[in-house]
Amino acid sequence: MNILVNIFRLTVILLVLSPLCILPAKAEEGKLSVGAARVDVTPAVNPQYSPSGNYDHEQLYVRAIVMDNTLTKGALITADIADITTGLWNDAAPKVAQLLNCPVENIVMSATHSHSACPAGPPPPRFNDIDEVKMSASIVEAVKQAKAKMQPAKVAFGKGEAHLNVNRDAISPTTRLWTQGTNLDGSSDKTLAVVVFATPDNRPIAGYMNYAMHPNNGYLSGITTADFPGAACRYVEKAFGDDMVMAFSQGASGDQNPRWVRPAVNVLLSKSGSPITGFDREREPIEYPLRKGVIPHGKLDPAVGDVLERYIDALGIILGEETIRVMSYLEDWQESVSIWGTQEVISLPGRKRVSDAGREGVPSTYADSEPIKLRLGLLGVGNIAFSTIDAEIYSKFGIELKQQSPLTNTLFVTLANGRTNSGYIVTDSDYGKYTFQVLGNRLQPGHAEKGIVGTLVKQINQYLIQK
Repeated sequence: MNILVNIFRLTVILLVLSPLCILPAKAEEGKLSVGAARVDVTPAVNPQYSPSGNYDHEQLYVRAIVMDNTLTKGALITADIADITTGLWNDAAPKVAQLLNCPVENIVMSATHSHSACPAGPPPPRFNDIDEVKMSASIVEAVKQAKAKMQPAKVAFGKGEAHLNVNRDAISPTTRLWTQGTNLDGSSDKTLAVVVFATPDNRPIAGYMNYAMHPNNGYLSGITTADFPGAACRYVEKAFGDDMVMAFSQGASGDQNPRWVRPAVNVLLSKSGSPITGFDREREPIEYPLRKGVIPHGKLDPAVGDVLERYIDALGIILGEETIRVMSYLEDWQESVSIWGTQEVISLPGRKRVSDAGREGVPSTYADSEPIKLRLGLLGVGNIAFSTIDAEIYSKFGIELKQQSPLTNTLFVTLANGRTNSGYIVTDSDYGKYTFQVLGNRLQPGHAEKGIVGTLVKQINQYLIQK
């Protein structure tokens, strides 16, 4: 009788201490097998904006990496689109989980966030327009193909650096107000994280890179492109004879732009019929009239467009070369790994604008609003932590997470597993910067840093306890 009472008491204690969801089973190790595939999802384009055919980044893909340790499976999925919308996640994730016979929590599905991945045409449609049903089918197909290619594998993690990004919250040199610009002194994480899956005899099967920089070079250009993530992935894939798959995921890039914007700004000048002087120009005054329809989208000078495409290609080559350098000197390979996933939805106090003075430069006023829900997750693979959030988030969060994580090999995968309505997530110290990202933020200050980083670190600790 006493034994039954003790069991009952222990059960009650566990239920009280447990979160609303049941923790995943113990993270046991098993021999790793991996398969990878990519599926072309390039949209149809307007004949007036036909691709040149000269650049690999004009092709868009879904890429899938499937992992199996004989005990459970997991998947890393990326798509050359702006967002993994919540509708896309809700449709595709259960199908992938059923196909792999694994928990949904073992799936990381993220967007490369290209702002020019939509069908081209005058004027360009919204950058996040996608056919969710068709994209979901492509994701499932990529996973199916990857599953069919499973083979014995090992995995390793490495880090490099790429000085291509820059903080974009800046003071305009002309208006002296906050704007989107080049802030060389602002927070910026230059880390390029690379995870490689290879055969026991060192032949790459797949890779997964993580870097924080907005792929917005082609925004409003009328050109359909996977931007620098697509260029980098194809560069690496071709370096290995197209026998492997390289996927790209966004780090904490909410305040990170490419350091050089002149090629993209010149495209906007060309479409608006304005002269190109050769000098660097502020983007916002040139972008705004086109974005708002004040100026009609004119025809893009092909020569100006080609410079932009060559620039995108150059970014991809540099990022690709740094990825290959990291791949070439990896150590600490693991052939037996645990695969363990968890996801948690947290609520943080929300706010809404009650006065709107414009896109940027001037502060707005706010009132309390409904809480904002964020999906935070972790996929642990051996000694590697893939932490996830369904939002765009500032670089300081990524830096802080990696500093606090009990696992050295931690990646922060953003824009993953859905898309929350939080707007850009900024740190408390950023609320006084009246850029469009900060003004559109729907979280009250004082909660995001502790709530987000704290939850992600807690999940990593849970994984380590289960190992």
